[in-house]
Amino acid sequence: MTARTDQSKAGAGRTIISVDAMGGDQGPATVVAGIADSAKRNPDIGFILHGPKTELERLIAKRKGLASRIEIRDAPEVVTMEDKPAHVVRHGRNTSMWSALDCVRAGEATVCVSCGNTGALMLMSVLRLRKLPGIYRPAIAVMWPSQNPQGHNIMLDGGADIRADAKDLMQYALMGASYARNGFGLAKPRIGLLNVGTEEHKGRAELKEAYDLISANARIADFEFVGFVEGRDLPGTACDVIVTDGFTGNVALKTGEGIAKLISELLREAFAYSLLSRVASVLAYPALRRLKKRIDPRRANGGVFLGLNGTVVKSHGAADATGVSSAIKLAFELAQSGFSERLAARVASAASLEQDDSSDSEIDGESE
Repeated sequence: MTARTDQSKAGAGRTIISVDAMGGDQGPATVVAGIADSAKRNPDIGFILHGPKTELERLIAKRKGLASRIEIRDAPEVVTMEDKPAHVVRHGRNTSMWSALDCVRAGEATVCVSCGNTGALMLMSVLRLRKLPGIYRPAIAVMWPSQNPQGHNIMLDGGADIRADAKDLMQYALMGASYARNGFGLAKPRIGLLNVGTEEHKGRAELKEAYDLISANARIADFEFVGFVEGRDLPGTACDVIVTDGFTGNVALKTGEGIAKLISELLREAFAYSLLSRVASVLAYPALRRLKKRIDPRRANGGVFLGLNGTVVKSHGAADATGVSSAIKLAFELAQSGFSERLAARVASAASLEQDDSSDSEIDGESE
């Protein structure tokens, strides 16, 4: 679905992305640089940019032709990384984050992109956009570099809520499958449930219950459930979507980022060790460059908030221009696929099936 653009300076006929210019670690100049890169690569995107108008006009004016693709919405206040989500929800009406979400709520933009405070963005998204009917807890879906043909696996929840019971995990599986279809074009995604082992008798009680619920919904929702998977399967080929609670998912995500950084530092040290190793680094440079591009977190930047009446892409707070551009590209692809509408239909269908199953159980109980 393409948002309303008739009166938008961003340009009629384009897919409109609402971007929070503030809140990222590197400031609005980096966000504008990322937008400029996206605009250059894709003429079909228009932008509504939110933040202090005078400052944004100055930054946009430095980039030739960009002003014709952007409509600025003045939002003088900023949500910082230190702000508590509850405080932001009560006092954040004049912030760039609130303004960016309201554009999606009003139908002026299809997707919101923000580098800001994750907790505040999630709570504000739930407040302004509301949860889809039947959704218990929204989730953050993140992309994990993998050896699968699509190059990435999807993991959720990445930290929207540290708790998740069996029904939550089942809904994460449904939402993750829908994301894999629309984001990666996978006709029948493979879903795995993260556990301490692959054996069915292992894990907490809610994981065993979730195993049964996901398995029961697999055929109807048209995905393949591969059962329990382990942490080593996150970058592997056992499945396309890994389902877990937000606490475990966020720890795994931050651990992966730390390991990637460590490997990069160790490689740099190893190639600088001696004259021979420095010569070797020159010879290995093309291969190392391909490797860096393959695992560069900036190119998989963007956690998607699932389970809302609207699509929100959370860019990493420390994202540079390349990272912001990647998040905008993801937002555009989801908008083009009609992701929000398809996910809503999928969840509604699953909720209807749950009600039917409950009714059948009650009838069976009465007839005994």
